[in-house]
Amino acid sequence: MDSVPVLALDPIIDDPGTRIIVCCGAGGVGKTTTAAALGVRAAERGRRVVVLTIDPARRLAQSMGIDSLDNVPRKVEGIKGSDGGELHAMMLDMKRTFDEIVEAHADAERARAILENPFYQSLSAGFAGTQEYMAMEKLGQLRAKDEWDLIVVDTPPSRSALDFLDAPKRLGSFLDGKFIKLLMAPAKMGGRAGMKFLNVGMSMMTGTLGKLLGGQFLKDVQTFVAAMDTMFGGFRTRADATYRLLQAPGTAFLVVATPERDALREAAYFVERLAAERMPLAGLILNRVHGSGAARLSAERARAAAENLDEDRIVDQGAGKTGLRGPGALGAASPELGPEPSESPVDGDTDPEVRPTVEQLTAGLLRLHAERMQVIAREQRTRDRFTALHPEVAVAEVAALPGDVHDLAGLRAIGDRLTTGRSA
Repeated sequence: MDSVPVLALDPIIDDPGTRIIVCCGAGGVGKTTTAAALGVRAAERGRRVVVLTIDPARRLAQSMGIDSLDNVPRKVEGIKGSDGGELHAMMLDMKRTFDEIVEAHADAERARAILENPFYQSLSAGFAGTQEYMAMEKLGQLRAKDEWDLIVVDTPPSRSALDFLDAPKRLGSFLDGKFIKLLMAPAKMGGRAGMKFLNVGMSMMTGTLGKLLGGQFLKDVQTFVAAMDTMFGGFRTRADATYRLLQAPGTAFLVVATPERDALREAAYFVERLAAERMPLAGLILNRVHGSGAARLSAERARAAAENLDEDRIVDQGAGKTGLRGPGALGAASPELGPEPSESPVDGDTDPEVRPTVEQLTAGLLRLHAERMQVIAREQRTRDRFTALHPEVAVAEVAALPGDVHDLAGLRAIGDRLTTGRSA
């Protein structure tokens, strides 16, 4: 790792030209905590920050001392900001964001028809890709307000981290698809021309779809498409604008991963995709990296030492349990040797005076160290494979914490570890 460039995060968050930071990566790698920690650090260094999370677990709200987050940014108290630094946080409400778009881009009567349409209600609540698309929409809205000088985005916990970038194109393909155009055709033709269009072939097609999807469902879809027709172009236009915003120099992508094979493989895919889309990658944050203050002691030597201690202890116990407890017996109490060491508790042993010996504790500690060194070696091999493929990507390592982050102090600690570049 010494040859890999170090990711310096403080210059990124201090740069007034940095307006958007996107934390992306596979699910469960710590994107939400990373985004929150960066938001806290940036705010306390003088930036006006809003953190947008799409995490349903609501860990962000809890760690910031807020009862709950919703679609409206809320100020976080307890930030020790300088020069007017503030932190706001919000959680994407997918359906509410979709409703706001409809209300903003349709007249009252058409908006009501759309919002009450059963197909729209299903689409806005859980259509594949809707959450990712709405995250892009909300990002565009926040940037357009120009109320904050830094927006930190925690991308959705998708099956694939690439879903965040693919969502606008997928929704655009859906809106431009043959199925939608076919459903729109009768409404576009209208009057006699529409009746003429509904020939025998069209009737057969809609009859078949009605049997497959249900007649009422098909009618709901057609009504939705007719009402939304004038808005489809707006969806595509805003998606394209947000996509260009992500490509702009004021955006910095941070790929977050843990030193595990699957997470780093996903990170490698994302790095390659960002390069292909000409999006500005700042670097990789390697989260929950394990280390040891006794790294010079190898796993093999630690395990061998533990076995030697076990063998000596077995001999000592053997002498004591045979009843050979004379002054010269091994393990006997004597002025020269001190009190006899107690034995380790075994199944069924209820003697409260029984305590593990120093040798037993030491052997257990050596075994724990051997396991830790194996974990470190496995993580290093995984990192080496990534850096061999992408030696140009700057990396910041974050040492694993002994517990969960649940308050601002914990987020500050993560921020400190993020900005040191390498874990101890």
